[in-house]
Amino acid sequence: MKVLITGVDGYSGWPLALHLLARGHEVVGLDNFVTRRRVREVGSWSATPIPSFPRRQVAVREVLGKELVFHRGSLTDWEFVRNVLSTERPDAVVHLAEQRSAPYSMIDVHHAVTTQVENLTGTLHLLYGLRECCPGAHLVKMGTMGEYGTPNTDIPEGFFDVEFRGRKDHLPFPRQAGSWYHWSKVFDSGDVMFATRIWGLRATDVMQGVIYGVRTPEITDDRLLTRFDFDETWGTALNRFIAQAVLGLPLTPYGKGEQKRGFIALEDSMQSLTIALEHPPSPGEYRVFNQFDAAYSVNELAELTARVAREFGLNPTIDHPPDPRVEAEQHYYHPLHDHLLALGYHRTRELEEVVREIFHDLLRFRRRLQARRHVVLPTVQWRMPDSRPLLAARHPTAPAPPSENAPESPPAGSPTA
Repeated sequence: MKVLITGVDGYSGWPLALHLLARGHEVVGLDNFVTRRRVREVGSWSATPIPSFPRRQVAVREVLGKELVFHRGSLTDWEFVRNVLSTERPDAVVHLAEQRSAPYSMIDVHHAVTTQVENLTGTLHLLYGLRECCPGAHLVKMGTMGEYGTPNTDIPEGFFDVEFRGRKDHLPFPRQAGSWYHWSKVFDSGDVMFATRIWGLRATDVMQGVIYGVRTPEITDDRLLTRFDFDETWGTALNRFIAQAVLGLPLTPYGKGEQKRGFIALEDSMQSLTIALEHPPSPGEYRVFNQFDAAYSVNELAELTARVAREFGLNPTIDHPPDPRVEAEQHYYHPLHDHLLALGYHRTRELEEVVREIFHDLLRFRRRLQARRHVVLPTVQWRMPDSRPLLAARHPTAPAPPSENAPESPPAGSPTA
């Protein structure tokens, strides 16, 4: 099977490309390296050093003995999208090329608009490109469990049965997104569902939980590491906690720390995406998978991180700064996730095991964390007093953005390990 991965340079796209290549699939990647630029924009970098993409391709060739075909460009460019799809004619497309940070989308009006315009434009270009160039291809669109919000009821996989005033129907489950980014994903889901119905496309919408980890079985060489973002804009809460422990800083669950979310290990996320690809839906079918293994509160993540940190001679404390977000800090949370299990998915990695593995890697790159230790504390507030841009004030000493495909490695004379 030939699979086109948009956003192949990203946290999930890169290990997915490696995993599919190792399984014998042909992989074509697409990216414009905007995540590298935007992480630098907020004064941060990946804790794991990331080579330039040409060097990544060389590493794939040398370590895996495979060729990773690559197209550089943006999904917001219609002619580029159409040319790639007409040239490659993929059997499946995994759509990961979107602005993926909720805090980034909440910085100001400009970041909110950029997030929604880029994400929706890219998805619509892909849908029209599939219709025109390869209508039989299977679209796997990466959504997020954050589309649902935290309703006071169980969360089904996309659809549920409703009875109202004596009439019944099977309808999409209501979305209650919590950021401009999450709303862009809701709109994406609606567009994919609509295009599937009117054009007979086949699509899988993956409502993904928070992914954790930096390694999969294919990542056996440091040149193949995926990125690890730890700043408050791009990093997850768990990533920040581990980085804070390594840096000797307090762990900082926001507010009461009882916010719950679904989580899945990186290796198991790759497994579930592969299962979706290798078991495509029928033409005209739009299906939804809730992709996670277990739900944890932010306090549970902080406590587990502190416990594992002590195994490495670290002794972090836990503080509770005010929550910069507008969210329920205590809530019911019980999403369902049966569809992947029915196709053969099984959990292979446990949270504590992977957290221990992350500590091993981050301690090797402790000096990279030290060089950007200021970025882990919250500065983006959901309730904004005005719309003035914050980045210059937040990170006055942030370096200038690099060229688009520059390696995420330090400048000459800076610490590298």
